[in-house]
Amino acid sequence: MAFNDIAHWRNQIFSPLMSAVAALGTVVAVPSIALVIHRGFWGVAVFDIIAFAWLLGLWRAKGLPYRVRVINLLALMFVIGIAMMVTVGPISQVFLLVPPILGAILLGPWPAALALASGGVAILTLSLTGHARLYVTGTQDYALLPSLILTLNFLCIGAMLTFSCSILLQRLTRSLTDLRDYAESLQQGRGELAALNGELRLQATAMARLSEMVLIAESRPGSAAEQPIIFANDAFLRRTGYTREELVGQSMRLLHGPLTEAHEVQRIVEAMRRLEPVKAEIMNYTKSGEAYLVEMEMVPFADEDGANTHWVVVGHDITERKRAADAIHSLAFYDVLTGLPNRRLLMDRLEHMLAAAQRDGRCGAVIFIDLDHFKYINDARGHATGDSMLRKAAQRLTRLVRVDDTVARLGGDEFVVLLPNLAHDVEQATRTALTMAERIGEAVRQSFEIDGQSYNSSASIGVAMLPRPGQTVHDLLREADIAMYRAKAAGRNGVALFEATMRADVERRLTMERDLSMALENGELQMHLQLQVSQDETPVGAEMLMRWRRADGSSVPPDVFIPVAEATGMIVPLGRWALHQACLAWLRLDAMGTPLPLSVNVSPSQFRQPDFVAEVRAILAETGAPAAQLIFEVTEGLLIENLDATIERMHELALMGIRFSIDDFGTGYSNLAYLKRMPLYELKIDKSFIHDTPADANGRAIVQSILAMAGHLGLRVVAEGVETQAQATFLSEHGSPGMQGYLFSRPAPLNDVIALLGERNEALQAGAAP
Repeated sequence: MAFNDIAHWRNQIFSPLMSAVAALGTVVAVPSIALVIHRGFWGVAVFDIIAFAWLLGLWRAKGLPYRVRVINLLALMFVIGIAMMVTVGPISQVFLLVPPILGAILLGPWPAALALASGGVAILTLSLTGHARLYVTGTQDYALLPSLILTLNFLCIGAMLTFSCSILLQRLTRSLTDLRDYAESLQQGRGELAALNGELRLQATAMARLSEMVLIAESRPGSAAEQPIIFANDAFLRRTGYTREELVGQSMRLLHGPLTEAHEVQRIVEAMRRLEPVKAEIMNYTKSGEAYLVEMEMVPFADEDGANTHWVVVGHDITERKRAADAIHSLAFYDVLTGLPNRRLLMDRLEHMLAAAQRDGRCGAVIFIDLDHFKYINDARGHATGDSMLRKAAQRLTRLVRVDDTVARLGGDEFVVLLPNLAHDVEQATRTALTMAERIGEAVRQSFEIDGQSYNSSASIGVAMLPRPGQTVHDLLREADIAMYRAKAAGRNGVALFEATMRADVERRLTMERDLSMALENGELQMHLQLQVSQDETPVGAEMLMRWRRADGSSVPPDVFIPVAEATGMIVPLGRWALHQACLAWLRLDAMGTPLPLSVNVSPSQFRQPDFVAEVRAILAETGAPAAQLIFEVTEGLLIENLDATIERMHELALMGIRFSIDDFGTGYSNLAYLKRMPLYELKIDKSFIHDTPADANGRAIVQSILAMAGHLGLRVVAEGVETQAQATFLSEHGSPGMQGYLFSRPAPLNDVIALLGERNEALQAGAAP
C-alpha cells in the first residue's frame, strides 16, 4: 500500500493503537478483575474477563480483515461503556465517546455517525429504563427531560469531536490524494527526465561516433571568424590528429593553411555575420600538416529567446572523392599515355575556337600530324618503345606552340594542333600556319633517343584554315585529315594545305565506297574471262577479272575500285564471291566441252584471313569444282609480312590441288630466295616489261632473264599485256611462254567466251574434215 493512501495510514494507526489498548487493558483489567473477585462481584468479574479476553483476541487476530477488527474494537468499547454506565454511573459516558471518535479516525464519517447515534440511543434508553442513574440537578430522576438533556449534550459533544476528526481525516485524505498525485507527477516527470537524459546521452554518443566530422563553436559577438571551439566528435579528431584538449577554446582558423582559399573563408565569415547557414568546400589541414578537402555545412543554433548561441559545423572529407573526380575528368578529357587533350576535349576546344573566329573575324588553323612508319618501330621494338616515342613527340609539339594553342592526341600516332587567332588576313594566317607545320615536321625528324637507341621518324602533316562560311568542327578535322593523307600520298615527310579539290576527291571516294558496298548486293559486279594462249594461239587458260557496271550503265575501271576495296576491307567478301564465281565458271566450261584452268586473283588481305583455307575448302565442296583447275594469283606484296606463315598456308592449299602464280612478277619484293620455298606453278611477267619490248633493250633483257630463270626452276610463264604481233613473235622466239593480252582476246563475259571457244572448235573441226 502506498504511503500516500489514507487506508495505509489508518492501518498504520490501528496496529500500534491495538497494542497500546491491549497494554493499557492489561494494566487496568488485571487488578480490576482481582479486586472485584476479592469483593465478590462475580458478575462484574465475568464481564471484565470476557471483555479482556475479547481485547486480547483482537490484538492477536492480526490476520482478520482490517474493517472487522476495527468494528470489533468499537463494539467492545461500546459494550464496556454501557456496562460502566450501568455499574459505575454517568461518568462512564466518556467510554461511549470512544467508538464514534475511533470510528471517524479508523473507518470514516458514516460509521462514526452510526456509533455516535448508537451511543445516544443507549444513553437515552438506559436513562429512561433506570438501568443507569443519570440525573440533572433540580430535575426528577429517570424522567424524560433529564434523559434528553444528557443525551443531547452527549450527542453535541460527541458530534463536535466526531465530525472534527472526520473533517480532519477528509482534509488529510485530500492532502494525501494531492500528495499522491504530485508524487505520481514527480515520478512521471522523473521518468520523462530519465528518458530525455537517456536520449541526450544517446544523441551525444551518436554525434561523437558519427562518420561525419562534427564541430561546435561558441557564438560570440564581435569578429565572426574568432569563434572558440567547444566540441569535436571522434571522426573530427581522427581525421585531424588533434585531441579535444588541443581543440577546445581554439579558433576554427587553426585548421587553415597555405592552400585554404581566402575568398572562400571570407564568404563563410560574411555568412556568419549575417547569422545565415553556409555551405562551402574548403581546404583544411591536419595537425601533421596534411591538406584535405572538406565539404562543410555551418548552421547557427539559437536558444529559446532566438539569440544565436553556437555554430554547428558538419563536414565530409571529400579528398578522395575529389581526387577520383579529377581522375575521371582526366580520363574523360585527356590522353592517358601523353597527358594531352583527347578527341573529346579537342572537339570542345575546336568548337570554341571556330565560334570565336567566326565572331571576331580572326583566322585560325588546324594541323593534323601523322607519324610516318610508326607502326614498323612499334612492331619491331615493342609497345614500350612506341609509347616512349609518342610521349617524346608530344613533348616536342607542346614546346613548339603558344600558350593559347592546343596540342591533342587523337589516338595511335595521330596528333592535332589548334592555332587560334593567327591573323585577320587569310594569306598571312596561312603562311603562319604552314611555317608552324614545317617546324613541327623538323621537330619530328630529329632522332628520338630511347633506352640508349636512336630512332628516326618523319611526319605527314595536313593543314586546314578557318573560318569558312558554313564550316563545322567536323568539317575542319576532316579537311585537315584529308590534307594529311594527301601529304602521305605524295611520299610522306611533307606538308599539304587543304584545298577544295581535295574535298571533291574525298567525296568521290566516299561515294564510291558506298556504291561499292551495295554493288555486289545489287548484282552490278560481274566476272569476265581473258583467255591465255600458247605459241600457236591455242587457249590454254583464262584469268577471271572483276568488272563493275553501275545501274546507270556507266562502268568503273578495276584500277579505280579495286584499291578502294583494298583500303576499306571490302576486298575480302569480293574475293570470296570471285572464287565462287570462278568455280561455277569452270563447271560451265567443262559442261560445254571446253574446260580451261582458271586464274583467280587473291589479295593479301583475303589470303591472311584466319579462315581462308577452310573457306576455299568449303567453296570447292559446295560447287564440286576440282581444285587442280584453279590457279591463285598472288602478288609479291603478300611475302612482305609473315613470310613463313604465308608459305606454310600456300603449301596447305597446294596439298588440296590449288596451284599458285606470282602476278606482276619483277615489280615488287626483290628477294628471289622465296621462289625455291614456295609451291609455285607459274610466273606472270608484268605488262610494264612487255610494253616496250622488243624495241627497248632493257625490257628485252628483263623478259629474257625472267624466262631463263623460270625455265631453270621449271615454272610456267605467262606474259601479260601482249598487244602487238611483234611482242608475240619475240616471246615465241624466246621461250614460248603463255600469252595474255588484247592481241588475242579482250576480257569478256562467260557466255561470250563460251561462244568464242565454240566457234573456234567448230572452225578447227571444219578445217580438219577431209
